[in-house]
Amino acid sequence: MSRLDDLISFYGLLEALESKQGGRRNLALCNGRMRWPDQGVYFFFEKEECRSDSGSGLRVVRVGTHALTATSKTSLWKRLSQHRGNANGQRGNHRGSIFRLLVGKALQTRDSETISSWGISESASAAATKLGVHHEHLKAQEMEAERAVSRAIGEMPFIWLGINDSPGPDSLRGYVERNAIALLSNAGRTPLDPPSKSWLGQYCDRKKVRESGLWNNRHIDDTYDPDFLDKFSSLI
Repeated sequence: MSRLDDLISFYGLLEALESKQGGRRNLALCNGRMRWPDQGVYFFFEKEECRSDSGSGLRVVRVGTHALTATSKTSLWKRLSQHRGNANGQRGNHRGSIFRLLVGKALQTRDSETISSWGISESASAAATKLGVHHEHLKAQEMEAERAVSRAIGEMPFIWLGINDSPGPDSLRGYVERNAIALLSNAGRTPLDPPSKSWLGQYCDRKKVRESGLWNNRHIDDTYDPDFLDKFSSLI
């Protein structure tokens, strides 16, 4: 089987998953009162980003999971809410979400804006100290950019697959995430379902994002195991 054949099979499985869930959701309209599995893997799509080789419809632009360390207590919804920001879209924390960090940087580059504190340190207070500015000043400087990120991610349709296994690097969720990213990634390969020239990720400062066509920074250079599709199918 070729990579194209495996991509076609993969999207067929996603369509089956989507049908079982009653359609895709938009993160901006989701909340913690919905019935979420404790653990899972999620798949984001993006409007105007269409498949061109494996079939029709939107292409996956990010795959993710959570709790890949043995001590982590993060749930699926907790991770999704970190990507979304707060419910009214007025706040968010790009330091707690690599997805937000990448999208925010791309938005700033596209719009010819520069926020010097973006991505600096692991907390806003640490960034303020490092840059020698007041914490509240830094938060105000970043606020509109965080809002823009919330709008962008909140509009992306997504689906998820519940996999309630124990946290840890050898989890089944990690296996599915890793192989799905490796299959979808165009880094170092003949492009399949390549991103459009206007895709926001083209403005990202991370070469891995631009080359893979995904809002992912890990596993884009990995080799996928074709057998993962059988396991993925059984989970669905």
